[in-house]
Amino acid sequence: MSGSGLGSPVHIEAGKSLRALNTFGIEATAKLFVAVTSADAFRAVVGDPALGREPRLILGGGSNLLFTRDFDGLVVKNAIPGIEVQREDAEHVWVRAGAGEIWHHLVLYCVDRGFAGLENLSLIPGQVGAAPMQNIGAYGVEMESVCESVEALDATTGESVVFTHADCEFGYRESVFKHRSKGRFFITAVNFRLNKTPKFEVGYGDVRKTLDAMGVHDLTIKAVSDAVIQIRSSKLPDPKVVGNAGSFFKNPVVPRPQFEALHAAHPAMPHYPQTDGSVKVPAGWLIEQCGWKGHVAGQAGVHDRQALVLVNRGGATGAEIYRLALAVQASVLERFGIELTPEVNLI
Repeated sequence: MSGSGLGSPVHIEAGKSLRALNTFGIEATAKLFVAVTSADAFRAVVGDPALGREPRLILGGGSNLLFTRDFDGLVVKNAIPGIEVQREDAEHVWVRAGAGEIWHHLVLYCVDRGFAGLENLSLIPGQVGAAPMQNIGAYGVEMESVCESVEALDATTGESVVFTHADCEFGYRESVFKHRSKGRFFITAVNFRLNKTPKFEVGYGDVRKTLDAMGVHDLTIKAVSDAVIQIRSSKLPDPKVVGNAGSFFKNPVVPRPQFEALHAAHPAMPHYPQTDGSVKVPAGWLIEQCGWKGHVAGQAGVHDRQALVLVNRGGATGAEIYRLALAVQASVLERFGIELTPEVNLI
C-alpha cells in the first residue's frame, strides 16, 4: 500500500467525492478518505498520529445514511472481504463473513448452499458490517436470529474485540453499536449460525401470496428468497436508478391501549402484535394515509409505490431530503399521534 504522506502505510485521498459511495447519490466531499481491506490496515490508520486528530466516519455500503453536509474529517471505507464456512454439525453450519462483503452476496452464497436463515433478508442493500449495527430485518426475520458473534477492533487502540450475541444488545433496528458503543468499534467480520433444516417464515407481508402466485407448493430456501426478491424489486426503487436508502423510517411500535384507540378510528390499519403486548404499525401505511405517497418536493420526493421510501429524483441535496423527512414526521404525528423515528443515519 502506498504511503499517505501522513506517516501511515495506507493510501489516503484528499477531497474525495462521496456521491458514488452513498445510495442516495448525494454529492458530499470527505476532507480525507481511506479504504481498508484488513484489520492491519485499520490499525495503521488508528496508529497514525496525524489521522488520529481527525473526526472519523466509518462508511460501509452507504445504504443507510444521508449526507446533509460535507464531512470535515477522515472517512474510512470498510472493504474487508471474505466468506467462509468455519464449521458445521448435524443441525447447523457456521459462516464467517468479512464486514466489507455485500450483504445480498452473502445471502445468495448461503441460499445456493442450502444454509437456511438469511433467505427472508434477500436484496437488503448494504454491507455485512452494517447488519448487526442496524439489526436489519424483513418479512418476519431479524439479523439477531442468526448472529453468533461480531468481530471488531477498538477504534482508538486497534485492539481486537469479540461481541457475543448477548453483548450486541439487539433490539428493533438497534444494537449496542448504535448507542452505548456508537463510534467506538470498527466491525471486521460477522459470524452466523445457520440451519441445515429450514424453519420457514412466510406469514409476513406478501410472501405467502407471492409464493402462491409463483406456483410454489413445496417450500424451499431458494423459493422464499426468490419471492422476497420479487416483492422488494416490485415495491422498492433500485438505488442505481433512483437514489434512496430503502426504508427511511422505522415501523413504530406503540402500546396496546394507544393502538386500540387508533384502530377504532382506523379499522383498516395494518398491525403486528408483539410478544410484549405492544403493537407494530407499518410506517409506510401511516405516511400514505397522510397523502405523501408520490409527493414531489423539488428534486426530493416520496416513492410512488412505497411511501416509506424517500428518493433523490436527481440532484437533490441531503438538506432537501431531510426537510421532506421532517414534514412527513410532523404530519404523521399530527394525524395519528405517532412519532416516526428515522432508520437512516443523518450526517
